Amino acid sequence: MNIPIKIAGIGFNVPKTVITNDDLSKILDTSDEWIKTRTGIEKRHVLSGNETAVQMGIEAGKKALLKSGINPKEIDYIIAAASFGTHIYPSTACEIQAAIGADNAACFDITAACSGLIYGLGIARAFIKSGTAKNILIVATDAVSRCVDWTDRTTSVLFGDGAGAVMLTVSDDDQDDILAVELKADGKYGNFIQMATPGKNCPIVEQNEEKNTFVKMNGKEVYKYVVTKLPTYIEECVEKSGLKLSEIDYLVPHQANLRIIEALEQRLDFDADHVISNIQEYANTSAASIPIAITEAIQSGKIKTPCSAILTGFGAGMTVGTAVVRLREGIA
Repeated sequence: MNIPIKIAGIGFNVPKTVITNDDLSKILDTSDEWIKTRTGIEKRHVLSGNETAVQMGIEAGKKALLKSGINPKEIDYIIAAASFGTHIYPSTACEIQAAIGADNAACFDITAACSGLIYGLGIARAFIKSGTAKNILIVATDAVSRCVDWTDRTTSVLFGDGAGAVMLTVSDDDQDDILAVELKADGKYGNFIQMATPGKNCPIVEQNEEKNTFVKMNGKEVYKYVVTKLPTYIEECVEKSGLKLSEIDYLVPHQANLRIIEALEQRLDFDADHVISNIQEYANTSAASIPIAITEAIQSGKIKTPCSAILTGFGAGMTVGTAVVRLREGIA
């Protein structure tokens, strides 16, 4: 079976609280210039008080559903890309299901870090094309601000919190909106980005060493890996889509670092006006960064629909995901 898929709706949600680079300079040995020069980031949205990643995911999911016109009870699966959710269990997907009334949906989370949205697209695409499901909601939501060491200027300044959602369904006009998906992983480079889980041994046995449970990252190695590997992976995915790079309207990369985005732009020979970046406003929101960028760009008119786009993400693992998609009018 090769059932065509429609991207029926997208949406995003971020916390209201904004922290600027100048704010961070009051608690860290850093400055607005230092952060902007190295990352392109100017501010980030962060959770406050009792706000949660699940709440962000619920709001993003509701917006995608509203745009799609699909009844929540018709959702077959909810897939949550949530490396830093509210709980280990219940899953983020189950908590979203309960909140939006998707009573008939099977639910599970995936952990592919910043590639999570693309991994979710790949899984959902397989379910729909095989006839296993008709309607699938993918929600990427992460509270990264609660997992970084705010005394470490090299890592903490990079991240913000946010959620993005994509609603997929069977196409009603035979146009397939997901032309190709390419998923990769290089576990041998897993030490580039790490975060340990909390916990200790049973008191009856020998105790384990206390672990640092903050995000740790080797930024230089991540940069080298991405600019070396990602362009080739993107070109492979574009080839599978049946299109040429020159025929694709927009490039929407994961919003990790402006230097990486500019390197991809140059390597793939994309016009800067057709490379979508909002890292200066939101920083790195992990798996949510791509749907946030798409939604905001459509709503602002920077992305003109209908169009084609490359979506590409990379993250801890190392994981990489690329999709070539068509974006219709009215999805955001």
